[in-house]
Amino acid sequence: MTDQPIFDATFRARLADLIAWRRDVRAFRTAPVPAGTFERLVSLACLAPSVGLSQPWRFVRVADPARRAKVRASFEQCNAAALAAQDGDRAQLYARLKLAGFDQAPEQFAVFSDRSTEQGHGLGRRTMPEMADYSTVAAIYTVWLAARAEGLGLGWVSILDPAEVTAALDVPADWRFVGYFCLGYPEHEDDVPALERAAWERRREVKRFIFER
Repeated sequence: MTDQPIFDATFRARLADLIAWRRDVRAFRTAPVPAGTFERLVSLACLAPSVGLSQPWRFVRVADPARRAKVRASFEQCNAAALAAQDGDRAQLYARLKLAGFDQAPEQFAVFSDRSTEQGHGLGRRTMPEMADYSTVAAIYTVWLAARAEGLGLGWVSILDPAEVTAALDVPADWRFVGYFCLGYPEHEDDVPALERAAWERRREVKRFIFER
């Protein structure tokens, strides 16, 4: 067993800064991500908690231009439908939002959850199979923070058709699509969410999310 690290007040303050400055990035510089970075980030993601130690996350790096184009086409179709569903001023605001970084981000990848994995022997999943998906999200968040610590930005694209993405990336049909991600150096950084700056929504006080019974 290795010696237990000391997480002192200075470290905790820096960790709070890291969490506060994590952003869902939409505008990227085209500078390439250093070789080996993606693999290193995924290795840290594999330290995330997972139900039954099942590690159900599946990271699919998307480098092929044709596959990227298929994913982008799915986004454009779904985004048009989402815009059509907005009303009045909200529609105008939605139209101004930049909701993807397909053109600039040098790295793109999709993440799936493999609910059928035999790893973990089904522990904790019999009554709640969706725990595999929750575990996958924990791995994604780990990548998000680790990337931010290296000065990189991550953008989560969810305005997609899961079936179309699964087909475009030629992965097993029973893998559950969780999200598509753009990774690269952000054009700018801010500690306020872009959607709050754009007046789409604002964060609420923490007391609204704590309940006692």
